[in-house]
Amino acid sequence: MAKLMLENSWQWNGDVDAFTLQPSVLFQSGHFDPYRRQDKPCWCTYNAEHPDEPAPFKCVRCHSFVTNGRIQFLGDSTHQLKGLTVEIPDWDE
Repeated sequence: MAKLMLENSWQWNGDVDAFTLQPSVLFQSGHFDPYRRQDKPCWCTYNAEHPDEPAPFKCVRCHSFVTNGRIQFLGDSTHQLKGLTVEIPDWDE
């Protein structure tokens, strides 16, 4: 199947059932976010300062490859799926 070019050089193999996205997918929040204002606390700091009312957010880095309908979570991720490869779950249309 031909690859489709998406904005900013993203590539998709065109398969909606077992898709591949390139390049890797990177999500960063809190102190992992390079665009966070350094004069503002991250979620770790906020939650440590507010143990009785923590925010529903966490500082996280999620880095993955999506290939043939599977997500490979890379070793620089900070969550429990780090280093694992899993099937993309089904979702409602």
